[in-house]
Amino acid sequence: MTDQAILVTGAAGFIGFHVARQLLGEGRPVVGLDNINSYYDPELKRARLQLLRNDACFSFVETDLADREAIAALFARHRFAKVVHLAAQAGVRYSIDHPHAYADSNLKGFLNVLEGCRHNDCRHLVYASSSSVYGANTKLPFAVQDRTDHPVSFYAATKKANELMAQSYSHLYRLPVTGLRFFTIYGPWGRPDMAMFLFVNAIMAGRPIRLFNHGRMRRDFTYIDDVTRVVSKLIDRVPADDPSAANAPCKVYNVGNHHPEELMHVVGLLEQELGRTAIKELLPMQPGDVLETFADVEDLMRDTGFAPSTPIAHGVRNFVTWYRDYFKV
Repeated sequence: MTDQAILVTGAAGFIGFHVARQLLGEGRPVVGLDNINSYYDPELKRARLQLLRNDACFSFVETDLADREAIAALFARHRFAKVVHLAAQAGVRYSIDHPHAYADSNLKGFLNVLEGCRHNDCRHLVYASSSSVYGANTKLPFAVQDRTDHPVSFYAATKKANELMAQSYSHLYRLPVTGLRFFTIYGPWGRPDMAMFLFVNAIMAGRPIRLFNHGRMRRDFTYIDDVTRVVSKLIDRVPADDPSAANAPCKVYNVGNHHPEELMHVVGLLEQELGRTAIKELLPMQPGDVLETFADVEDLMRDTGFAPSTPIAHGVRNFVTWYRDYFKV
């Protein structure tokens, strides 16, 4: 255990907030970074930040990852030994119409983080990738060793690029890096553009919920508390040299529930918790989407003892309870 602060980028975001709170709960100082952009309601981001600010071990920097000088100065000032990079322009569908936002945040921003780590003796960078890198793979479950060279969205392409950029820095500069391919994370304080949040908003307002591929889709819904516990463990697990990656100290893991759920089943659970029936608008498949996600987490279980423990019904109940409390409905 060290008293040196851990940098958590995207600290006002969904996963970043929960990871920062987990680390603070363990008594570890955290420097949070976020640009608090307007991709979704900034007030939700500020509400998350307010909870983090209640801990004296938390400090916050509002800046943009794409600001090369500001990020370089931040790293030079703190010389972070460990960095958890969770900031990104999120959203598969948004990337179709707004590709430049993804290039700025996910490519240029990630390069600035890598450079900060390289020049300031960072001992471990943990960064967010995505299950979207598996593209149109039909082999299930998705394993880390599977091909990831056919992305079906620009967002997925940027996340695959992050993995390649991290691996190159690991090889060139001996920077230990661990990438996490997240699978449909959900829970309290979630993102309003994610399916579960969108569904609850629509059901409560009496609007139709949009179900693509006529609702015939499966997702490996993964509860946020299961995620934060494993991220905390991985921060202190510096990867060994990997012979399959030119002996660079790099590793990639799937982080999922290892149990895909039918989307219509999740809708049914939400209806049950809300006490209302959803109006369902059945639509064809849309560009950039995939039919099913299913994580092979054997490597993660072996290396960390990770075992997802939150049943979907329990997680949905927790999300709806938080939603009602936050929005006072």
